[in-house]
Amino acid sequence: MTTLLIVDGANVVGSVPDGWWKDRRAAAERLRDRLARQAAEGVEGLPGPVEIVLVVEGAAKGVAPVPGVRVDEAPGSGDDRIVELAAGARSAPGECVVVTADRELRERVSAVGARTVGPRTVYG
Repeated sequence: MTTLLIVDGANVVGSVPDGWWKDRRAAAERLRDRLARQAAEGVEGLPGPVEIVLVVEGAAKGVAPVPGVRVDEAPGSGDDRIVELAAGARSAPGECVVVTADRELRERVSAVGARTVGPRTVYG
């Protein structure tokens, strides 16, 4: 069974002080490219392959998907969209894991059955 890895793009990008605030879309693209390399192999604690969904919002919108990474543009709150995706994954086979350091989001996705891991899992 494949693990669904939902990545809180804003939170993960914001965890690395590399000037992301100057160009949020470019920062999201760098994250997407990093995730694409991890899709087949997996990430720390999650052997591959993993299905990856990168959730972007606001100024990071416009990031194109690449093989291994689906990009989901949140129509409003990125956190709300992540919860929707995690809740929808309950009926699918496999595990759903959300990558975020946001404490409130961790509680919300845990309530719908997803497991959470921190940004270092993908940006370690």
